[in-house]
Amino acid sequence: MTIEHEISERYFHLPSSNFAKIMKTATEEKDVISLGPGEPDFITPEHIREAAIKAIDKGYTHYSPPGGRAETKQAIAKKLKKDNKINVSPDEIIVTCGSQEALFLATLSLLDPGEKMIVPDPGFLAYIPMVETVTGVPVSLPLREENGFEFDPDELERLVDHRTRVILINTPGNPTGRILKKKTLEELADIAVQHDLVIFSDEAYEKLIYDNKKHISIASLNGMKERALTFQSLSKTYAMAGFRIGYVAGPKDLIESMTRMKIYTTVSTPTISQIAAVEALEEDQKCVQEMKKEYDRRRKLITKRLEEMPRISCLNSEGAFYAFPNITKLKMSSNQVTNLFLKKAKVLVVPGNEFGRYGEGYVRMSYATSYEKIEEAMNRIENVVRKKR
Repeated sequence: MTIEHEISERYFHLPSSNFAKIMKTATEEKDVISLGPGEPDFITPEHIREAAIKAIDKGYTHYSPPGGRAETKQAIAKKLKKDNKINVSPDEIIVTCGSQEALFLATLSLLDPGEKMIVPDPGFLAYIPMVETVTGVPVSLPLREENGFEFDPDELERLVDHRTRVILINTPGNPTGRILKKKTLEELADIAVQHDLVIFSDEAYEKLIYDNKKHISIASLNGMKERALTFQSLSKTYAMAGFRIGYVAGPKDLIESMTRMKIYTTVSTPTISQIAAVEALEEDQKCVQEMKKEYDRRRKLITKRLEEMPRISCLNSEGAFYAFPNITKLKMSSNQVTNLFLKKAKVLVVPGNEFGRYGEGYVRMSYATSYEKIEEAMNRIENVVRKKR
């Protein structure tokens, strides 16, 4: 007997993925080095952990307001003004269970069935399913290596029609590790104004920037505060992935709509996490710089080693903690290369097509793992690549 016919249609329309199977294999085989993680390998800094422990000891174990605790939102507002040049009041902020919940709540609030969101491709693997789950229409904007995986404003504008409501941008990008230039952001802003669109700006990796590059929030540009939602997270910056805390800032009416939606989803973001977030945002940022310095060391290693391998090339990562090498000269699909590396090199990578149709021909390698493990993983992969004919 089965009740499969009772499962909603939206489940069956989710894109297929081999990633769960790959991860299962990697977990079961203890000699596998994983370059798959999308979270920091560092433990949350001690002073942040201590703030959470003290909050528990003081009895802060109850619900918080759906939109977030007042002191947490005040700390976020100060941070946004100082670091991102975005001036918002606490009532223009909602604290969420990670930035993924924030993106989902915003999509629920803005997108009606059949309406469109333009998403980067390759892009974070949750973007397309997120839109499809609310019966919206995701429209892929190809990001091409020859353009540095930059958004092409002209190509984007050709995708806009009367059903388009949102442009989603991600900078620094997952999986590409690339940063959108100010000129590109200005052109995207012009398109949003001209066509009366809202921009979702996913900035989860904003603090992980290398080579003296600069992160710019599109909401800081003239005229964009009222049509841009800025999504940020403490998961990557402060190694707080397990705390599940992110936030979004934007126009008050959209924030109010998202807050109302949140009451019927997760009710509130964990109180303990919000108290720890205040500590993270307001205290010494030395821990962030130390983690970034180590990521940069690993980035240089993985890029150098990949570039030295035959039939593999890798555009330099500018931000986040991912390398996205081109493997087309191996004359195998992304899935085949992933399986080759897993079986022959005992190294887990993520096939590029997990991030969209235009990710085919690439694999994603995370350098959110130790320098020594990356070094060994590169040795193993190079050995396999050099033997392959």
